[in-house]
Amino acid sequence: MKKLKFIAPVIILLLATLIAAGCSSGSKDKKGEAQYPTKPVNYVIAFDAGGQSDIEARRQQPLLEKSLGQPITVVYKPGGGGAVAWAELVNQKNDGYYMAGFNIPHIILQPLERKDAGYKTEQINPVAIFQKTIIGLAVPKDSPYNTLEEFIKAAKEKPGSITVGGSGTNTGPHLFTLLLEKEAGIKLQYVPFTGAAPATQALLGGHTKAMAGNSDDLVKHTDKIKILGMASDQRFKALPDITTFKEKGLNISVSVDRGVAVPPGTDPAIVKKLEDAFMKISNDEGIKAQMLKEGFEPVAMGSAESKKYIEDKAKVFTELFKSVAPPAKK
Repeated sequence: MKKLKFIAPVIILLLATLIAAGCSSGSKDKKGEAQYPTKPVNYVIAFDAGGQSDIEARRQQPLLEKSLGQPITVVYKPGGGGAVAWAELVNQKNDGYYMAGFNIPHIILQPLERKDAGYKTEQINPVAIFQKTIIGLAVPKDSPYNTLEEFIKAAKEKPGSITVGGSGTNTGPHLFTLLLEKEAGIKLQYVPFTGAAPATQALLGGHTKAMAGNSDDLVKHTDKIKILGMASDQRFKALPDITTFKEKGLNISVSVDRGVAVPPGTDPAIVKKLEDAFMKISNDEGIKAQMLKEGFEPVAMGSAESKKYIEDKAKVFTELFKSVAPPAKK
């Protein structure tokens, strides 16, 4: 009888332990990892505050926090046209608590131009692509150039005398400038900035004579600038009166695609959780309307589609880059 009295509490203790273990395993996935996320997630912006990447991250931030149930901390790491942040991204712990916005063609052009860019295009592990901006050529309101023809004529008369600002080296604006030089047979002086915001400020402040600008900046400052052309296949919806370069006989079509990525090797279950959160935002009709009004073009690509898109763009831009840029630096 005494043995039974002793054994009973032991059995009860064992059962309690098994039940607790069962409950604990219920909060884990098949790989035994705790349900994600359980703490704040860093969302790194590769450019200065106030630019396109920052604007979109700030729009997404409260909605992501609602979907994921954790704080989303926006962090800025500008430099190298985004390369500083992307080199850090690919070396971070792949636990889902570090993600970074990325830009195309930047993540393709930079490793092509420099073998020591700090990352490779294939290391960028996309979660989603959610927007794009068309690149346009703009000058200040008081500029002597009123048309694209006048701009090109002046550039031919004094090669290298016209400064064109843009967000970084080996970026969409830089590629646009190289293509404009090639197509128009001119020489310009490209001035790289750490983001679209300082490039725009430089133009408005008279520090550069022109800017290879993103469509949202152009829409925002139409009262202070003259837009000489848009690098789109068709006229941009938010600026229907502005001609395209193709209409002028110049084969120039350049946009900047934006998305978000996590370190290589991140658990597919974590990528899926993040993908669902971003796609919910991207497919929201209200958000899409806001983007269009602000000069952005809404996009909604999930992880697999984004990866294929980057691979396809890499083939195109590799050939294009070879035709307009010097050999890669070692």
